[in-house]
Amino acid sequence: MTRDEILASVREYYKDTQKEKKAFRPGDRINYAGRNYDEQELVNLVDAALEFWLTAGKYTRTFEQNFADYLGVPYCSVVNSGSSANLLAVAALTSPLLGERQMKRGDEVITVAAAFPTTVAPIVQCGAVPVFVDIAIPSYNIDTSRLEEALSEKTRAVILAHSLGNIFDLGALKEFCDRHNLWLIEDNCDALGGTYAYQGEKKLTGTVGDLGTSSFYPAHQLTMGEGGAVYTKNPLLHKIVRSLRDWGRECICSGGQDNLCGHRFDGQFGTLPKGYDHKYVYSHLGYNLKVTDLQAAIGCAQLEKLPEFVRKRRAHWEYLRRNLEDLSDVLILPEKGEGCDPCWFGFIMTVRDTCPKTRNEIVSTIEKHNVQTRNLFAGNILRHPAFQSLKEGTDYRVVGSLAVTDRVMEKSFWVGVHPGLTEPMLEEMVRVIHGAVRP
Repeated sequence: MTRDEILASVREYYKDTQKEKKAFRPGDRINYAGRNYDEQELVNLVDAALEFWLTAGKYTRTFEQNFADYLGVPYCSVVNSGSSANLLAVAALTSPLLGERQMKRGDEVITVAAAFPTTVAPIVQCGAVPVFVDIAIPSYNIDTSRLEEALSEKTRAVILAHSLGNIFDLGALKEFCDRHNLWLIEDNCDALGGTYAYQGEKKLTGTVGDLGTSSFYPAHQLTMGEGGAVYTKNPLLHKIVRSLRDWGRECICSGGQDNLCGHRFDGQFGTLPKGYDHKYVYSHLGYNLKVTDLQAAIGCAQLEKLPEFVRKRRAHWEYLRRNLEDLSDVLILPEKGEGCDPCWFGFIMTVRDTCPKTRNEIVSTIEKHNVQTRNLFAGNILRHPAFQSLKEGTDYRVVGSLAVTDRVMEKSFWVGVHPGLTEPMLEEMVRVIHGAVRP
């Protein structure tokens, strides 16, 4: 059997399996997220398997180039997860190649505690001190009025996620960072495809800061199963990220390449013998966080669907916002910022003090009716066991109060807006939420 025959059979297999899918009926499970794919992802995956180049290869290179083109940036490095992408982005700031802007042990990074853990963990893992600022409702993003208060002579960077796709005030953050010569990392894992009006242009999220990161976990805007990316316009940061991703090596050759620089055996590095093989020179304490071509092959097919995924996520969010408006006296509904057109990850609600029911009572009822819910990730990361051994004032710093963060931890929940939702599913979600809040 030829490769073409195998791939044609894969297409037929996909079509046959789709015939078995049942139409949605009220009471069926509605997940907060789900895989959205067709035969092309399966064809690409099998094609990569037949190639049997099991590490990063041609599909990885294609995805990196196409994803960079989509974002409008020159440099992209695909990695094995969004968490690894955040780790690389923060670790890149510790490189001695950055000179006076190198982040050193004990330096501070401004962030929020209402976060996914691996937005914050790399700060600690890289020897820096996270400085936690409260958030604001209904954006669920950093309260920018507290930025100056968070600043110290040790501040070197800001890393923030666009919360559930809602875009933080990029203009204010970029101005703050530029004025104080700070690095800005956009954790874009929940927000890929969103746009922000910046300096008269419509910019995609992840491209305004010095570094952007994405996750390709199945819940996100596009998936490889596992996977992520770090992207930038800065060639030096790109060089550092690539080195850290690929064992910390100095060499820029891809797998299977040799002597791309033309100086494989005539360089002088550290105290190594002159002419030591450049492929085995290490300029950073790195990792192996590469993606496989099997994952990248799926990503290549997914990327072609991204504009439609973005459109559907926006439409589903707007449907929920419109049809839950009558609950705004008991639920705080989400709002997007000025100049923002987010690509939403979820639809978040906060139970008002005027509501006769608690968050847990409402969520319990919603879940009993087979609509999946989620809290805003960690709620307050400082409340978790991982931070109990860390000392405030030494290992981390808190700016003022985290009262809004705690309120979100106690009273907020969200439901999905993923592309796989249908109008009957959205109608059922609205019906169930109404019934849980006002039976």
